[in-house]
Amino acid sequence: MGQNKESECEPRIYGYGRTASAVLAHFLCTAFTAFMALTCRPGSSLFSWHPFLMTLAFSFFMTEAILLFSPHGSLIKRFSHKTKGRVHWILQGLCASSAVLGLSAISYNKYVNDKAHFSSWHGLLGLLTLCVVGLQSVAALPLVYHSLAKGWSLAKLKRYHAASGLVTYLLGSVSLLLGLCSAWFTASVRDYAWYLAALCPAFSALVIMSQVTSAYMAKKRLQS
Repeated sequence: MGQNKESECEPRIYGYGRTASAVLAHFLCTAFTAFMALTCRPGSSLFSWHPFLMTLAFSFFMTEAILLFSPHGSLIKRFSHKTKGRVHWILQGLCASSAVLGLSAISYNKYVNDKAHFSSWHGLLGLLTLCVVGLQSVAALPLVYHSLAKGWSLAKLKRYHAASGLVTYLLGSVSLLLGLCSAWFTASVRDYAWYLAALCPAFSALVIMSQVTSAYMAKKRLQS
């Protein structure tokens, strides 16, 4: 009897921990985006749009787009999977649009100031991430238009989409972290603020990684 109570308590505690982590991820991605907006003051210069739009894209829109499918932290948990999919597409579209605008802002800023393009790891990884976002969006079309998925099962496509989406998210997170190491950001904040800022994309990445891998492992168990 005591062992049964213990086994029931463990999944409950596990679920509470997952819910708390998802709620914290919601808070951190919002707080980080707001903090970056206050730090760079978008509109104060051409450059200011770059960090703001990239943070909006990869910290806020992409995080929220993936958390929609979290069984523990979705803001629209009671909605149908189809509705979640549509909202996911909207948020991912906003992510891609913000990222393209952010890249355009920094590219034009470098052109105006006669500076080299993609001369840092942050710039190179950011460009790679944006290219992967584009490929991920195109590859996901068969999930919306099933007639394009000839010879492929939707279950497999969903697994590939989730795995490649996780890779894309991690690339975006690392790109954000490299951006925090830039001369502009380190000169704009104090040491403790830098560590708090770095914690936001790092923790969110851990939550998203856990969510995607747990969903994949659960499907593997059901199939076996």
